Amino acid sequence: MKSALEQGRTSITSLEKGSWTSRTYREAVLKAIHAVVPYDAYCFTTVDPQTLLSTGAVTEDGIEAIHDRLFINEYTEDDVHKYADLIRSNKPIALLQASIHAMPERSLRYRSILQPAGFRDELRAVLICDETCWGYLTLYRKADQPFFSEEEGQWIEEWTTSIARMLKRTSLSLMDEIKQGSPADPGLIMITDTFQLLSSNDSAQYWLTQLQRLELVGPDILPRPVRAVSSHLLSQTLSSAVSSELSAKSPSKVCIQLLDGRYLVLHASRMQQMTGPDQIAVRLEQAMPQDLLPLFAESHGLSVRERELLGYVLRSYSSKEIAAAMNISAYTVQDHLKSIFAKTSVYSRRELIWYFVSRFQLKDDRAV
Repeated sequence: MKSALEQGRTSITSLEKGSWTSRTYREAVLKAIHAVVPYDAYCFTTVDPQTLLSTGAVTEDGIEAIHDRLFINEYTEDDVHKYADLIRSNKPIALLQASIHAMPERSLRYRSILQPAGFRDELRAVLICDETCWGYLTLYRKADQPFFSEEEGQWIEEWTTSIARMLKRTSLSLMDEIKQGSPADPGLIMITDTFQLLSSNDSAQYWLTQLQRLELVGPDILPRPVRAVSSHLLSQTLSSAVSSELSAKSPSKVCIQLLDGRYLVLHASRMQQMTGPDQIAVRLEQAMPQDLLPLFAESHGLSVRERELLGYVLRSYSSKEIAAAMNISAYTVQDHLKSIFAKTSVYSRRELIWYFVSRFQLKDDRAV
């Protein structure tokens, strides 16, 4: 008769032979784990391996109800077992009660979020394949259930490589799921320099309708984001007419979140006519999770070094750790941070993290 460890390993690894979408695979993993390691609630999140930002979660109502507080805690509060900390420490598994049972004050997440919601313990796993993280798995037990045991944690750790490998394999299907319902081709519209619509393709008409719904305007109104990127293009054109420093120009691009959670990128460029006045072309297409952080950084004019530093901030690095990673002084770190604060109109590292991270809650089911 198979041990619980062997039973779980067989159940998890056998899933690698199936044909799955990202969501159906995660649902199957949760079912297989529950047969060996019981839990009362869960959150199974895929992440962009470059930024560690969530690309959607399979979760349930008990956790969805405290989603916002967990999200804020993860990115803006000091606490134990942060996902980014687990990745850096090369310890893929963390048991909450095993760490805090003698000192519950060590975890704000436990005191102010989990315990009031009726949860007693939490098991966290970071899912790493080929030294790259593809997701987080978090299991919860209610107040009337036993703590997660060290043995159960070891079992989950045994299975993380297989799970991460499948998250990597199904990442392309996740992108297809996120794009479901969106046009396959990019939208393209042509407008005059006074913002009169001249022509558009079917994809552009679809995205214009989404923007008009967002702004609560009629079909005869050109949405503000279109006018905004076009105005930026015109201002850049005027500035280049009096200056030859074309390298200083920033792209006429904006990223907008629609009502259903999707992100739309608009990019304006000037079309030089052989005869007659020039026209403005605006390209509209859905942004993918891996595109969003660079887009937001670009839209705020962050330098290459500032973008690099922002990446470390989002991974919860301290100023000292950032200085070591970037081979700069702690004073230079603070100078970069002050510049980023000014460009994004925030006043602290906590506000900066929340400003960026709160925009990346893309959903493939219900996101955490």
